[in-house]
Amino acid sequence: MEGDFKLSLELVEDYKFVVDFGQFGEITTDEPEPLGGGEGPNPSRMLAASVANCLAASLMFALRKYKDNPGKVSAEVEGSVERVEGRWRITNITVEIFLGNEQDNLEHLQQALEKFEDFCVVTQSVRNGIDVDVKVYDSNNTKVKDVDHE
Repeated sequence: MEGDFKLSLELVEDYKFVVDFGQFGEITTDEPEPLGGGEGPNPSRMLAASVANCLAASLMFALRKYKDNPGKVSAEVEGSVERVEGRWRITNITVEIFLGNEQDNLEHLQQALEKFEDFCVVTQSVRNGIDVDVKVYDSNNTKVKDVDHE
């Protein structure tokens, strides 16, 4: 696990920035129209992607720790933005993780499901201000976890 980290960003024009991740390259971010030009993901989408990525990686780590093979994994994430005290805020992020293996083939799935969220640095860091709901499905699209954190 890395400790401190640093990245930089530079305004290109209007609301478009180039974010420099150093050895990992750059990404362009932008606000959607009419504020920006919509030429890249905005910070809200980047945050949602970070939450989903961290949760999926944590679940993979937990399953692999028990020598279970999750198969090909994917995730979808949705965010809700609402006015709170007159300002736009992300109020909810829902992550759905899809496992590439059936739950019957994952001997330690329940143990992994009980623990993986606690090890997700990003999710646990944002949960104080944003509800993060997590759903996990196996390869048959059977829901194996559904927790709303409200």
